[in-house]
Amino acid sequence: MRRYFPVSLDLEGRPCVVLGGGPLAAEKAQGLLRAGACVTVIAAAAEAELRHEAAAGRLALVDRDYRPGDLEGAWLAIDASGSDEVNAASRREAAERRVLLNVVDRAPMCDWIAPAIVRRGPLQVAVSTSGESPFLASRVRRRLERDLGEEWEPFVRLVGEVRRRLRARGAPMAEQEAVYAALLRSDVRRLLREGDAAGADALAEELIRNPRSGRVWLVGAGPGGPDLLTLAAREVLATADVVFHDALVEPSVLALAGPDARLVDVGKRAGGRQLPQERLNAMLLEAAAEGAEVVRLKGGDPFVFGRGGEELAVLTAAGLEVRVLPGVSSATAAPALAGIPLTMRGVASSVAFATARVRGGDPADLGRLAGAVDTLVVLMPLDGLAETASALAETLGGARPAAVVAEAGTPRQRVVRATLETIAADCAEARIAAPATLVVGEVVTAVPMSLPTRARVRVGAR
Repeated sequence: MRRYFPVSLDLEGRPCVVLGGGPLAAEKAQGLLRAGACVTVIAAAAEAELRHEAAAGRLALVDRDYRPGDLEGAWLAIDASGSDEVNAASRREAAERRVLLNVVDRAPMCDWIAPAIVRRGPLQVAVSTSGESPFLASRVRRRLERDLGEEWEPFVRLVGEVRRRLRARGAPMAEQEAVYAALLRSDVRRLLREGDAAGADALAEELIRNPRSGRVWLVGAGPGGPDLLTLAAREVLATADVVFHDALVEPSVLALAGPDARLVDVGKRAGGRQLPQERLNAMLLEAAAEGAEVVRLKGGDPFVFGRGGEELAVLTAAGLEVRVLPGVSSATAAPALAGIPLTMRGVASSVAFATARVRGGDPADLGRLAGAVDTLVVLMPLDGLAETASALAETLGGARPAAVVAEAGTPRQRVVRATLETIAADCAEARIAAPATLVVGEVVTAVPMSLPTRARVRVGAR
């Protein structure tokens, strides 16, 4: 495979030639015109679009087929004729005259290849597969076009203006970079997207004066891998200065943090190191007080059986700016990833959520809750699973279907389906490890086991 050196060329006022008059030739000519080139199109049968541009004086149209000598004086050339004979002749002439030539869809004949381009004003993102697959390059470009909305054009221009102002007054590079980072992670792009240019300008002025105003994001990491993270969470992780994360957050999720982000493991482990919540709160406050962009990354959703509410109360009481990004909760995601519907017509019409890890709680309370609904979902059930299952069995009966979904949303996901009578023993035999979710109810067996889901374990013939 050929190797290419990616480069952006200044074509302003430079003579460029396009051979051919079809849709591809028109597309190439338009790209050159957008770059400011002086374009000549040589084609006996030119598209109406090309004739229109020629009539408007935006390009020169030679109304005949290519002849040797047509590349004389050209700085760059594109052969979009689709003719093998013309391709060969233009290739020979380009080599003789040292003209950089691109022969469309003929990578071995090219001096350069045209990438798929996302254009947002001054911002241009080029995508190339080195000629291996223009189709894939086009699809990646479309994905980037969705991620980089139209607001990026005015945003880039705004940042450029800020840059010129900072450089004019001799601001140190560290100060400049702090302002640029603050603009990137601010609401400026959202305001531009909503059409509030005045609000965006006002916020930018505020950030120029004070770019290091710390804040904390309470972010849900979802139940497993990065594909279950929200788009907003991914963006915040990419611009964070420090990330305080739970012990069970997947390494692939942490890898989404920026290369300069400081990762701090503050997870609580059963039977292991315990970081007091008060100390964690103090760490969040300290980091934000220093002007850092802080992310508190919690497994699942921070407000579902987590300490997110407590952390929010402490941070807001201290006068800090706090943003909340909900995550996909394991309470609903784990059963879904195992192919277990929490409600299903004719099987279950009500569901309740609980946690097995309530300090001083009575397992019998779970039994009473389970008796009032069709499906019960219990988070963090492994510690004392036998006691929990026994309490539920007293209300529901030992034959009630039960399942434990472990490490949901990761390549290590496993599912144990059994009954309340045997679920604890079966999980012990399968060596199921946290994080895990217990589901109790007829929905566990409502969908055939042949349903294609992630890897699972089924213990016993139930």
